[in-house]
Amino acid sequence: MSYTMKVLEKVIQQNPNEPEFHQAITETLTSLQPFVDAHPEYERAGILERLCEPERVIIFRVPWVDDSGKVHVNKGYRVQFNSAIGPYKGGIRFHPSVSLSIIKFLGFEQVLKNSLTGLPMGGGKGGSNFDPKGKSEREIMAFCQSFMTELYRHIGADTDVPAGDIGVGEREVGFLYGQYKRIVNSFTSVLTGKGISYGGSLTRTEATGYGLVYLLDEMLRQHGNSIENKTVVVSGSGNVAIFAAEKAQQLGGKVVALSDSNGFIYDPEGIDLSVVKEIKLIKRGRIYEYTDYRKKAVYTEGSRGIWGIKCDIALPCATQNELNGDDARELVKNGCFAVCEGANMPSTSEAIKVFLENKVLFVPGKAANAGGVAVSGLEMSQNAMRTAWTFEKIDRKLKEIMINIYNNIANVAKEVGQEDNFVVGANIAGFKKVADAMLRQGIV
Repeated sequence: MSYTMKVLEKVIQQNPNEPEFHQAITETLTSLQPFVDAHPEYERAGILERLCEPERVIIFRVPWVDDSGKVHVNKGYRVQFNSAIGPYKGGIRFHPSVSLSIIKFLGFEQVLKNSLTGLPMGGGKGGSNFDPKGKSEREIMAFCQSFMTELYRHIGADTDVPAGDIGVGEREVGFLYGQYKRIVNSFTSVLTGKGISYGGSLTRTEATGYGLVYLLDEMLRQHGNSIENKTVVVSGSGNVAIFAAEKAQQLGGKVVALSDSNGFIYDPEGIDLSVVKEIKLIKRGRIYEYTDYRKKAVYTEGSRGIWGIKCDIALPCATQNELNGDDARELVKNGCFAVCEGANMPSTSEAIKVFLENKVLFVPGKAANAGGVAVSGLEMSQNAMRTAWTFEKIDRKLKEIMINIYNNIANVAKEVGQEDNFVVGANIAGFKKVADAMLRQGIV
């Protein structure tokens, strides 16, 4: 058995009942196997064993009191996965589905994603099984303050810099940052995704969605194609989905569908994003309300059915494992030729296999959705210099980073004889930088 497969088997044995973590590790190590096995120095230094084991896992209780005076207790997590190339960097997720397995898979993916940006950031992830939906402003503040009361002792501008994720937007980041500042008596760059008035960065809200489409556009351009006049289906309706749809429309694409956890909308005339923004970003409503504004739009219960809509380009931007093998086959049958992941691991292993076998241009999330953490890195730079850059400057830097990521993963895939296999390209390119740093720092 090869070194890579021995490590994979051991990691799965030592981390039972963690399916999402197993999935992420399996996908990455399987594609890395030929490259790693050709470099015995990685085995001598135990690189894969160390890469697959977090440097630190913090689990803590989060007690808080609701508006009726009842005490609740949630689980809190911070997984500090790898700091070989910089301080841990990765979001905080508040969602009922959050578990150690999910946080570990996200943290592992974050290590490679951050490496691909070219910025000096390690990988980490955190969160809680707290559900912000239906909670009052005061309840969310109370939870965030309790969460940070434990987390503060584990983070810092040069140690670990969390950001937002699902369920953690600018409001939640504000409450978290306020509590951190209150406890440590220091105004420091310890969180990104902050409000503009206290050190946040312009373009951060748009970054993941815009970056996704910048990479998609570059990939299509290098294959003699473009987004213009293409039909696009986008899952999700949070920041990533909304701003991916916005940038796709700006580049001439026709976005016809969006979804949330309850169902999806199909608008044959093209999605009116002003309506979606009012519903989702201002009212914090549900996507079915879109049909109250656009009479030709159709709402369907169940979000998975969105992949049955005929399209040229699919952008899964909702959550992990939302697109399975059957969905992938349906997309291929309907003529979809490009899929870029805006969410983290939204395609199952079977779906990825279908895309690659059918020559669909497929880019995994660790490369395609790196725009968010890239702009978080730029926010850290602005904070360190006590300055603020214009929207245009940051947007230009974001586009440059995403084009560089595409060229990097495309070139690596070609070098190893798997042209247009961007899964292999992304995994090798992200891994190599981290592994080389680990080799130079000794056994730590």
